[in-house]
Amino acid sequence: MKEVRLYLEERIGNYSFYFEDLKSGFIYGYNEHKKMTSAGCMKLPVSMVIMKKVEDKEINLTDMILIKETDKVLGSGILKELDSREYSIEELIKIMLIESDNTATQKLVSIIGFDELNKSFTSMGLKNTIMNDMPGSVINYTTSYDLSYCWKSLKSHSYLNEEHSKAIINILKSRQIVKKTAFYINENIKSRIANKPGDTHQVQNDTALIELQKGDFIFSIMSENLPNSVYGIVSLAKSGKMIWDGITLNWE
Repeated sequence: MKEVRLYLEERIGNYSFYFEDLKSGFIYGYNEHKKMTSAGCMKLPVSMVIMKKVEDKEINLTDMILIKETDKVLGSGILKELDSREYSIEELIKIMLIESDNTATQKLVSIIGFDELNKSFTSMGLKNTIMNDMPGSVINYTTSYDLSYCWKSLKSHSYLNEEHSKAIINILKSRQIVKKTAFYINENIKSRIANKPGDTHQVQNDTALIELQKGDFIFSIMSENLPNSVYGIVSLAKSGKMIWDGITLNWE
């Protein structure tokens, strides 16, 4: 994985990278504990906190939540374009993860509150993840290590039970929009990838889990201060190809 670091060090902007083979325990990191703007990747740990509240019976997946006109926020997602109506907690989780919907995220976060959400991140084991503002804000932070730790927690069922851990992974495997770090990966492999990308001004991020017969692999790449979005997407895509080539050539 050293070649990924060497490549990113030559690119314009600031980068963070973390890779782990969950079977062997091999890890490789580069600025992996540096706090960077999370963008849509924050929705992965948010979904885990919501599911934990379901497990603790503080809320139910079937609870209905009204999305009003005043609840709608700018940025990614479809809810801002639709008429006001009620959605279940389960529907909002799926819309948040599949569509990266900011309105769904904001509504779910408002149910818990920022203070409780951030306390939950800490109890989950995240070291440098904090949500300070509405989805898409540049003052929401995480690290490539913390994002990767989310997948590790889901695979080991250390924070959520097996049912809810698998539910989040399966939702993110069903997105059918596997790009960025997986852009150059063979199409027949993409169904085995669960990922959550994120982007905002001068920021391109992606965090992913690949489940293969030879083992489970997690990696996250974050970037900031990019010259433009295309430049960042190319950086992530080429890094993803290097990661995949490394898995293919170096793991039996």
